[in-house]
Amino acid sequence: MTISLFSGQGSQYVGMGKDILGAYPHTEELYSAASDILGRDMKAVCFDTTPEELANTNNAQPAILLTSLVCISAAINKGHTDGKPFVFNGVAGHSLGEYAAMTMAGMVSLEDIFRLIKARAQAMDEAARENKGAMAAVMKIAPEKVEEICNNASNYVAAVNYNSPAQTVIAGTPEGIAEVSEEFAELKARIVPLKVAGAFHSKLMQSAADKFYETAKTITFRKPQVKYYSNVTGGELTDFSDMPSLLAKHIVSPVRFTSELIQMQKDGADKFVEFGCGKTLTGLVKKTLKDVYACNIENLETLEGADIYG
Repeated sequence: MTISLFSGQGSQYVGMGKDILGAYPHTEELYSAASDILGRDMKAVCFDTTPEELANTNNAQPAILLTSLVCISAAINKGHTDGKPFVFNGVAGHSLGEYAAMTMAGMVSLEDIFRLIKARAQAMDEAARENKGAMAAVMKIAPEKVEEICNNASNYVAAVNYNSPAQTVIAGTPEGIAEVSEEFAELKARIVPLKVAGAFHSKLMQSAADKFYETAKTITFRKPQVKYYSNVTGGELTDFSDMPSLLAKHIVSPVRFTSELIQMQKDGADKFVEFGCGKTLTGLVKKTLKDVYACNIENLETLEGADIYG
């Protein structure tokens, strides 16, 4: 059983997807669709901005989504050309990556997914400006201990991304992050501040969730054609009756990625292919699961080297 994975915010880099566009010209249609909905040239955003400009939430979220779709589109095209189709049985994304997952599961049209991500990025950018926040990865310490320390802090901070048994991301006020970082350091944990604009997946994003919900209500959602795993539930999602509420909740809820991976393996998944920028999720799979194959596809080199066909 093969799972397609899609990366989240923070994975972006200037030039991502450019060589795939050159080799697979049909992906031009994805850039055109994204540019039309977003009202700006997304090829320029992905290829010609500075790292600082690309990291802006309004640029990063649609650019990462677009690149993920370009990468999997090229992989599918290569399979058809070679006569060895790429077949996947389920999808999952890390935070923002859930939007590429929804697209590839057939849940949302291409135009609507870019309408959603435009609204999401704008709402989260505004919330981050209104409520100053920060995030950091805490490594070499159990998630339960991270939760305990955050819950006992005098300033707001919470565990928000359960990435692997040895990596948990925290989010909160800058004061909260600083407070618990001292305690984590005493426990010999490794703390890495993340280059993000706000405290994503925490209560500091509530205004973004409320605003985004208004756009999500206007979108038509369909049931997926493959298994769809959710950050919010930490497992396969089976109730699709109110996706606008679930996606709004997603903005302020923890990403239970470790639980998702464990459930996927229980369901029979033994091959994980990450599409998009970098190989963060590939690393998390390898740290969490045993006896599985995991690879990433972000450029022509990784596409050619991936054992995903047949």
